[in-house]
Amino acid sequence: MLPSQLTARSFDSYPPKARALAVANLALIQQLPIAFAGLLLREMHSYDWRFPAEQRTVENQFAFLASETPQQRETLLRGFASLSLPANLIAMDWVATPQPFLDGLTTHLWASHQHDGFRDAAAAYAEAWTTARPDPMPAIPRLAIVVLNPDLRADNTQLFRKLRPHGVYFSNVDGTNGWPSVISLVNERAQKSPEPWQHWYIEGGAFDPALSPHLAAIGYDDAASTRAAILHRMQEIIGSGHGGPEELRTRMAETTPADLGLPSGDQETLSRFKVSVLGEGSGTQIFSTTFVQWSAREALRRAQPATLLLRYTPRQRQLPMNEMLSGASSHPEPDPAGSVVDADMGAFYTWINQQRLTGASQSSFLAWSQVHNAAVAISPTLPRATESAGSITVDKLLQQLG
Repeated sequence: MLPSQLTARSFDSYPPKARALAVANLALIQQLPIAFAGLLLREMHSYDWRFPAEQRTVENQFAFLASETPQQRETLLRGFASLSLPANLIAMDWVATPQPFLDGLTTHLWASHQHDGFRDAAAAYAEAWTTARPDPMPAIPRLAIVVLNPDLRADNTQLFRKLRPHGVYFSNVDGTNGWPSVISLVNERAQKSPEPWQHWYIEGGAFDPALSPHLAAIGYDDAASTRAAILHRMQEIIGSGHGGPEELRTRMAETTPADLGLPSGDQETLSRFKVSVLGEGSGTQIFSTTFVQWSAREALRRAQPATLLLRYTPRQRQLPMNEMLSGASSHPEPDPAGSVVDADMGAFYTWINQQRLTGASQSSFLAWSQVHNAAVAISPTLPRATESAGSITVDKLLQQLG
């Protein structure tokens, strides 16, 4: 089916808000190249369960495309329209199930050497619409805090080397009551600015019970049953002998919270976020450090929060892949030293991802190791590439972030 053949009935399988948005923009969708329409409908298909920032992205794209003249729109999307697609792809029900269509599209573009053209078209379009419809500034300056818990221990480790050029490195941090101070600040921010999905706590172990109900919270321990169900599902797909990595990715992307016993209703947005992290992330089902890093990346990309708190705990030591995927070991041996390396790099990636959001120049960042008495603080009020050997409490560090 081509976009020009779509009708309002084509979207009957969509959830209510997504269906209403599609019908309201039907005339526009009918004019889009099929490859581009498939990309847009993938985002719209789950619109009802997306975060506000993601919903705004979809709405802004429709508003931008509608504001262009037909000639401008044709020029902007020419790279998508020029793609040569096989009849079996066009014949797919790409409206009701856009993900299999896009997986097939990706395979075809690589096989037909059209991937570079597709990438160039996508980059040009993204630059055009984000320039025309930039994301709004956050209600309060963004703050991200990364904590390495006391069990992440490695001797002779120079922590935060990639972060040090961007802020102040503190080598003598007094951690007394440091974690309660962090929790208190995060809770205070969430209570003062309680917009939905703007304050996140991602835990590599067990949740701290003192966290505010205004925080969106996900944790590795809390997701134990979901992780086990995901691994079981992956084993079934791999053991079936049908399809390869593409089939596995498609099947995991189609997994719903109901398939894993997760709550729906008011909690479905967070449930679907958990499913995407555990079903589409590489290693998030097995390693707590990977779970925290990937969850932080996705939360920043999708929800664009003003507050983000991460706590890394030791991951399990690496084992043969089959053994890790089976989940046969109920008490895996921890790897504190390896987890320090993971968390150190994870902190750096989190800072990079925070810098990609609006208001980056006003954002603040803190990475702190509870056992190494070391921290890096980055803020517009602090100098760069500076070291401080004087004793300082975590509470004072937080105050310096502004």
